[in-house]
Amino acid sequence: MIPLDRGVLEGLVCVPVLLPLLAAGVKLAIGGRLRRLQSLLSVGTMSVSLAVSALLLMAADTGGPLVTELGGWPAPAGICLVADRLSTLVLLVSSAVTLCVMVYSIANAYDEQEHDAPMAIFHPAFLVMVAGVADAFLSGDLFNLFVGFELLLSGSYVLLTFGGTEARIRAGATYTLVALASSMLFLIALAITYAATGTLSLAQLATRFATLPEQVKLLLELTLLLVFAIKAALFPMSAWLPDSYPTAPAPATAVFAGLLTKVGVYAIIRLEALLFPGGPVSTLLMWVALATMLTGVLGAVAQTDIKRMLSFTLVSHIGYMVFGVALSTVAGMAGAIFYVVHHITVQTSLFLVTGLIERRTGTTSVNRLGGLMKAAPLIAVLFFVPAMNLSGIPPMSGFLGKLMLVQAGLTHGGPLPVALVAAGLVTSLLTLYAVAKTWAKAFWRAPREARAGTVVESEEDTGEEPTVTTTSLPAALVGPVAALVTLGLAYTVLAGPLSELTWRTAGELMEREPYVSAVLGDRR
Repeated sequence: MIPLDRGVLEGLVCVPVLLPLLAAGVKLAIGGRLRRLQSLLSVGTMSVSLAVSALLLMAADTGGPLVTELGGWPAPAGICLVADRLSTLVLLVSSAVTLCVMVYSIANAYDEQEHDAPMAIFHPAFLVMVAGVADAFLSGDLFNLFVGFELLLSGSYVLLTFGGTEARIRAGATYTLVALASSMLFLIALAITYAATGTLSLAQLATRFATLPEQVKLLLELTLLLVFAIKAALFPMSAWLPDSYPTAPAPATAVFAGLLTKVGVYAIIRLEALLFPGGPVSTLLMWVALATMLTGVLGAVAQTDIKRMLSFTLVSHIGYMVFGVALSTVAGMAGAIFYVVHHITVQTSLFLVTGLIERRTGTTSVNRLGGLMKAAPLIAVLFFVPAMNLSGIPPMSGFLGKLMLVQAGLTHGGPLPVALVAAGLVTSLLTLYAVAKTWAKAFWRAPREARAGTVVESEEDTGEEPTVTTTSLPAALVGPVAALVTLGLAYTVLAGPLSELTWRTAGELMEREPYVSAVLGDRR
């Protein structure tokens, strides 16, 4: 039982949004001074957000959605934050992941790099991004969802170009152009939606869309889906991602890969379940999911850099989640939600381990790596476990999530869902091949073999023995990575309760009435 009354719990809904923004403002005011205090402030802020997220999830699961009306203005006139099972579940996982990444970034001495910058900006930008993610998850209003996206994007611009290297500025320019284009499309979609319905409240839209002509509903759905497909890196709007993410600092890359694309997936889930359940676009989404799976994993197989390989697997596995959404069933939605939770954690941990490899050797090119199994056995284990989890090796959570989606697809029936099931199995096997090839070259083969077999691909990839920057890694750096890997394994141990929670979440989403009633009450 939750020891707090419902009014207090509803007041806590805004904490994951406002607290990081407040902490970011304090850190910017302090500047480069009191750096240890700033680190404690960052970790403390993320810890409080994690605790509040857990409390909100328990309350939403036992008592239904919690609603906070900002400024005291009730929906639909005012903006509200809604904490239902879906939003609190992904918020809890994102809070745990971002806390680990924050500890990692502090141990990785990014605060040292900030000391030479005009302002201590890395952690404030990170906190602004975290606030934007929380706002997007909790938003009960399409315009506030836009604000959440812009908040997280403003923080991510800084993180992506942090350090000002040529590669980061070039990647940041591409990322910024894509983000600005999607934001402009989002504003156009908002304008069309408001013109057609007179509201942007998600709960009220769920009731008003039913009375719109089918052509208008289709236009609105396709416009909003295009916006969220860009943000989720769905095919064919995914070409920007593999070139943008790998250039950022390791903590930024990890949270980008693990979390930011899932905000787009979350928006698609909310859109399809609440506003357009079982619409005609489901078939299109299945084709998009199929193309995303196959193009992404084929790109991953061709890579010789660990970061780029993981970036392409990120794209391919977004296809699994969209597959579950496109089925428009409780089983498919439950599988998609389970896979979102799994993938946020596993993908983040893999990118953080890659950061450890780069810190230890100075490179992430598999053509220049070798012998890490003997030289750094702990790193080897930390990479191997989530890599197998990502590939779907039984009985890990990656296998369980794929199994839920396979069962949902076969139960749904039809040529296209069955083809998607087959494509999912092929994608899983090719993912295993890509990570196994990386493991064999970077960890298993001897360093001499690595040097002898190197193919020069660029001026940077000379085939020389990698420079080892350190013979050991600080425990504070390895600790958060190990915590994330353990969390990924915990999903297997707790698979029963977690899958039951995702089924309850999917049922609440597809029913729609609990969300609408919690927000609007008698004001429909």
